[in-house]
Formats: sequence, C-alpha cells, structure tokens
Amino acid sequence: MPPLASRHLSSGDLVADRRLEMARDYAAAGEVVAAAELVEQALELAPHWAAGWFALGEFREAAAAADGDGTRRVRAAEAFREALRLDPEDRCGATLRLARLGAAPIPDAPPPAHVRDLFDGYADRYEASLVTALGYRGPQLIDDALDRHAAGRRFAVCLDLGCGTGLLAPVIRGRVDRLEGVDIAPAMIARARAGGLYDDLEVGDVAAAMAGRPAGSLDLLTAGDVFCYLGDLSGVFAAAARVAAPGALFVFTTEAVDEDEPGGEVVLRDSLRWAHRRAHLERVAAATGFAATAIESATLRRDRGREIGGHAAVFTRS
Repeated sequence: MPPLASRHLSSGDLVADRRLEMARDYAAAGEVVAAAELVEQALELAPHWAAGWFALGEFREAAAAADGDGTRRVRAAEAFREALRLDPEDRCGATLRLARLGAAPIPDAPPPAHVRDLFDGYADRYEASLVTALGYRGPQLIDDALDRHAAGRRFAVCLDLGCGTGLLAPVIRGRVDRLEGVDIAPAMIARARAGGLYDDLEVGDVAAAMAGRPAGSLDLLTAGDVFCYLGDLSGVFAAAARVAAPGALFVFTTEAVDEDEPGGEVVLRDSLRWAHRRAHLERVAAATGFAATAIESATLRRDRGREIGGHAAVFTRS
C-alpha cells in the first residue's frame, strides 16, 4: 500500500517532526519499541498531532506483534482512538487499524478522506510504483477477459469506476464510443485528464457517480483494483444494476480470499485491503440481477515479496 501523505503532515514543531522521522528510521531497522518511545517524546511537544498519534499506534502495534504483549495492543488502540478524535475525517485510517485490532467493528469501506488523501499523495508516482515495482496486471486481466467473453463487441458508453490515473483507458478506449471515469482523488483525475482518453471525468465516490446517471444508460462498467478498498459489495452491485442496460457487462478485479484464510465472505487484511470470496461475488450478483459470465483466478500484483491472488470477473446484467 502506498505511504500516506497525511502520516507526514507537519506537527508545526520542527523538533517533533524530526523525532517522528528518526522513529521511522528506527522502525525500518526493526527497533519498533524505540520508535514508539521517540514518538511519545514528539507528542509531548505536539499533543494535538493526529498523524503523530497514528504513527504511535502503528509502532505500538508492531511491537505487540513482535513480542505478543497484549498491553501494547491495548495501548496501540488508545493511540489510534486519539488520532481519530483529533481528526474525525480519519485521513490516516485509524478506523481500519482499530478494526484489525478487534477494537472496533469492521466497516464496509474506508473513510473517504483516507482514500482521497492516500491517492492524492501518491498520484505522481502511482503508475511507476504500481506497474513497475509491483507488477500490477489489472488492465491486462480486464483486456483479456473482454477478449474472451466479448470478442468484437463494441460498447456505446463505459464508466470506469475508480479510474485513478487512467491505466485502464488504453484497454477500453478502442472498444467504446464514449468513455467516462470517476475517482475520489482529484490528483488522480488530473493525471487521467492529461492522458486525453476519457470523454468525461469526475471527482467523487463511485456509488454516487452511478446514482447520478440515468437508469439503463451504461453497457459497460469496469473497475480495476478498486474493490480491494470496499468490503461488502452489495451496494456497488445494486448501484451498477440500476445504471446497467440489459446485457451490459460489469468487468472488474478483486483480491481473492485464500482457501485456508479465516474469516467470512469478505476479509479485511493486515494490508488494510479487502479480499472477497467467490461466493460473495455470486451472492451479491444474484441479488441484484447480474449473472456470472466468468470468475477467473489470476495474479493481480506483488506485495511485500509475495504474489497477490485475485479474481478477474465478468458479470452480465440479466
């Protein structure tokens, strides 16, 4: 996952900022207890620094994972709660950390401000990092799926959900008469607009973007590496069903839950990304009027030295 810009927001105190930077160096070297102690000192100077409290929670959580100290987990949760109190928009994602610690319910989606801040700070290096460093294959997987299940078909209007910087646009453009995109991060939309392949782009939530369109107005919807930032997909499938014309295709990728991985149909992982079982995709599709044309296993990208398995899925509006 890309680094959060909000985690690096200045406290307004140069000494406190410097201590956090030193703490990150200690943590990178495996000295997470020392890192936590440095952040505690920084927060004595800047007690209202939400990003500092979030960092303290991270280091305490890492220390708890290393030595199994339950007290450290409790204190990590306390730090995340303070970060959330100081920043109710939750740009750092404390809600998700609390959920992973079992200290709060697992939400169906991350805080919008967290996602916006995450990708606005990542836009300039997004493509190089995702494609080159992590071997991201989303556009290729969607291209291959369309070749297999809609060969030669031309679409009147496509909406690219969570379009980011427009990595999917070269894949989709030659298949559609009109290509539209939506993304929550303004900086990502600016990069997509510069690419010149979209007929229209908007900043916003994907469900809200679909709600603003006429019923039955789309015959292709795509989403590459988007649903890892959503839990239960019932809402997005319902929104897609309303705007999809009969016979429209809904083509997307999502992380898959491993067979031996604990949890239900939807799992929030340590990476703070959601993974979905095939059964969840089939269930929400059936409930909203989509039929599964294909749900194929695929490798999506690399992360932390391991390949991330997922689904390349094609659903058809009944």
